[in-house]
This record gives sequence, C-alpha cells and structure tokens, in this order.
Amino acid sequence: MGYIKAQNVLPKEIIELLQEYVDGEYLYIPRKNGNEKSWGEKNGTRDNIKKRDLEIFHKYISGVTVMDLAEEYYLSEKSIRRIISKEKSLSS
Repeated sequence: MGYIKAQNVLPKEIIELLQEYVDGEYLYIPRKNGNEKSWGEKNGTRDNIKKRDLEIFHKYISGVTVMDLAEEYYLSEKSIRRIISKEKSLSS
C-alpha cells in the first residue's frame, strides 16, 4: 500500500480538521462499501498464483511427479497435491 500526501488530495480545511484528531500520525481511510479489492487483486499476485497453479497442473498431467513439482516450485508435496486436486475440480 502506498501513501498519498494529504495536501495533494484534500482541501486545507479538511486537513486542519483531521489534524485536530490525528496530528502528524498515519491515518488509514477504508474503501467505500462495494469498492473493496480482494487479496492480491491490485498487485497481480492472485493472477500470478492462478497461472502457477495451472502450470503445475499441466506439468503433472504430462507426467512430472509431485515430488519434482514440489522441488521446482519450492512447495510441499501436500501443497502440490492440493493444487492438483483444485485444478482437477475446476477443469471438470
């Protein structure tokens, strides 16, 4: 999450009002209801994991072993099996 300088986006009156409550402190302003982003949506992590999981599944069905996939992707064999199971159910 990046920070935005209040003086670049807020009117002076609002900044002065906020300073009465949180002078010089960090303030988190939550998103409006309905504007929330799910985990990994903003920075692309979610898409990268989806691509990785699909790649793992395709390698598995082409004959690569669970142990080899675990070593290649630095994941446990249990995680690889979970990914394969999830991808199988999605492709059915």
